[in-house]
Amino acid sequence: MRRREFINNTATVGLVMAAASLPVAFAKELLLGDDQPAKAETPAKLTPPANGAIPVAFAISEGVTVIDFCGPWEVFQDVMRPGGGGGAFDLFTVSEKTEQLLGSAGLKLVPDYTFENAPAPKVIVIPAQRGSAALHAWLRKMLPTTDVTMSVCTGAFQLAKAGLLSGKSATTHHDFIDRLAKMYPDINVKRGLRFVEGEKISTAGGLTSGIDLALRVVERYFGRETAQNTAFYMEYQSKQWIV
Repeated sequence: MRRREFINNTATVGLVMAAASLPVAFAKELLLGDDQPAKAETPAKLTPPANGAIPVAFAISEGVTVIDFCGPWEVFQDVMRPGGGGGAFDLFTVSEKTEQLLGSAGLKLVPDYTFENAPAPKVIVIPAQRGSAALHAWLRKMLPTTDVTMSVCTGAFQLAKAGLLSGKSATTHHDFIDRLAKMYPDINVKRGLRFVEGEKISTAGGLTSGIDLALRVVERYFGRETAQNTAFYMEYQSKQWIV
C-alpha cells in the first residue's frame, strides 16, 4: 500500500465518509509552514530528571507510517545530556499486543511492550496509524503523568478519538486539515503550521514535521543549544522547530 493511501485509510478507518478523496498535493509539504513555524502558545520549559534518561513511548499499531515515528526516534536517540553522562532519552515501542505488525510499505515491527506492562513514559509519540480503543484508553490514562504527548500527521485523529483535543488547538497533515475540522468542530484546527504546542499535548503536521516538534521538545527539556547540537549531528538543516 502506498504511503498516501495508508494515511488516508488511517484517518478514516471506522468512519463512514461521504466526501470524495481530497486532492493530492504532496509536493506542497516541502513548503508547508515555511512562513509560520510557530505554535498556538508558548508552553513552559520542562524539567529533566536529575538522574537517568527520560522514557519516551512510541505508540504503534498496524500500518503505522514509518517516518512519523522514525523521525522523532532519531531525534531523541541522538540527544546527549548536557555535561556528559550519555543519552538523554530511553526509547521504546508500545502497542495493544507484542505481536509482529506491519508498518507503511510492509516494514515488519515487533512492539517492546503492551499498554498493560509498558513503563510509565514522560513523552508519548503518536504517529499516523490504524489505532484502537485500547490505544485511546491508554492515552487518557497516561496523560496526567506525562510531560508531553505529541502526535505526528494523522496521529492527531487518535488524540481526537481519545477526547484529548477537545477545546484545544491542533494541526495535522495538510491533506486532512478540513477533515479534522469537520469531524471535530470542538478542536481549534490550525492551518499552515509545522506544529502546534500546548502545555501537555502538541500536534505536528505531516511526516517530516515530527522531526521539528521532537527538536522543540528537546529544547523544552535541555535548551536551544542542545537541540541545535542534535540537529547539527543529524545533518538536519530545517529551522522550523525554532520558535
